[in-house]
Amino acid sequence: MEMSYPQRHAELQSLLGKLSKELPGPISSFGRLHRDSMGQGSITGKMKELIALAISIAIRCEDCIAYHVHDALHAGATHQEVLETIGVAVMMGGGPASMYGCRAYEALQQFENSPDSQSTKVSV
Repeated sequence: MEMSYPQRHAELQSLLGKLSKELPGPISSFGRLHRDSMGQGSITGKMKELIALAISIAIRCEDCIAYHVHDALHAGATHQEVLETIGVAVMMGGGPASMYGCRAYEALQQFENSPDSQSTKVSV
């Protein structure tokens, strides 16, 4: 069964919200780390999201792919930039990364075709 990456992203947002209520210290600390790491600096937020996507593919984290394809697109990444990021990740991660690169490509297609594709980014 094919995963719906937009649906999975929404599920993860909900789960993280619930988890943060029951485990506020670590989850809010991670949220702060995420915001501080991904914010604008010498490297744009878009580039940071593309880096995070490449790492997500290379380490084979499917839920991370859902997050970082979504967030890269919302940060202004183009279709071609996401594709080239997949290429770099495959080069760095070899065969297993090429399989997760396919998953990131599915996520890209699904988010681009999602009726909610113009929604705003939501952070933990």
